[in-house]
Amino acid sequence: MPAQKDDEKLFQPYDLGDIRLANRVVMAPLTRNRATAGTDAPNDLMVEYYRQRSGAGLIVTEASQISQQGQGYIHTPGIYTDEQTRGWRKINDAVHEAGSKIFIQLWHVGRISHVSLQPGGGAPVAPSAIRANSKTFVASGFVETSEPRALDASELPGIVADYARAAERAKEAGFDGVEIHAANGYLLDQFQKDGSNHRADAYGGSIENRCRLTLEVVDAILKVLPAGRVGIRLSPVSPANDVADSNPQAVFDYLVRQLDARKLAYIHVIEGATGGPRDVAPFDFLALRKAFSGAYIANNSYDRALAVETLARDAADLIAFGRPFISNPDLVERLRRDAPLNALDAGTLYGGGAEGYTDYPTLAA
Repeated sequence: MPAQKDDEKLFQPYDLGDIRLANRVVMAPLTRNRATAGTDAPNDLMVEYYRQRSGAGLIVTEASQISQQGQGYIHTPGIYTDEQTRGWRKINDAVHEAGSKIFIQLWHVGRISHVSLQPGGGAPVAPSAIRANSKTFVASGFVETSEPRALDASELPGIVADYARAAERAKEAGFDGVEIHAANGYLLDQFQKDGSNHRADAYGGSIENRCRLTLEVVDAILKVLPAGRVGIRLSPVSPANDVADSNPQAVFDYLVRQLDARKLAYIHVIEGATGGPRDVAPFDFLALRKAFSGAYIANNSYDRALAVETLARDAADLIAFGRPFISNPDLVERLRRDAPLNALDAGTLYGGGAEGYTDYPTLAA
């Protein structure tokens, strides 16, 4: 058999647990704020958006809140009502018909929210009452996040149960699996990192305590779905949403060992600052890959050349592309041909209709 060229590996099938992916290209979660006003349910415009991008071996949906409390931005889709579940079912049917696989990213934003989005206009919740130096997107546009309140330990089992119920709904909606969002300064990441977690109870202080909530969420979801249908997203050193840790290597070395013991399908790792520099802080990402026996999805500012090189040296199993998928619905075909990419219209990223969402041209067009 002739030797495989390095640039062919990206386009070869891959077995993710018992799921056969058509290629090693992953569409990363991309918040677009197009869910239906008033219900936060996926709609027909979103069906078309995901259908267009079904050349990816695996699609991970935009982050989707597990409850109203978990919402941090206007018009993001949820996965906690019947209407939302039915909307996702239509998307999944379209993606499966086009030959791709799809996981939903389960989300609780924690303190990255605004009182206008919270139940009863209440304060967002967090591990500690520390306001994030960050912004969120509401009806009036981008605004500062609201002052959060610290969660009482008695409230945490309810949040874990919300994740489990969201996983049940994901199964009902026909998803191939779920990805737990434990990155980018949202609730689970806020608990994991000592810059945002100043608790003195069983969920704060030591690394084991700070990772406790994440692992409780994982364990609850594993009672709903087999481990091969569950992944998790991590961002060890990204400063997104004003989080930081004094010793991220120790935190994520520990956490990934615990995840490996639970035999999850994959870890989806943001290498560096989310959407920014890859060398933002020292970190040994290869150590996470070596510590985890499932698939390693590499993410952050990957282009074709870096993806090919990373797979060639076996530093990842799958490569996630984010913003290139926004402006290139046929990204996989463009990567295969090494064809030029459409430019991104940044003005249409968040909210709106079809413009900048489903109207980007394909090579065939």
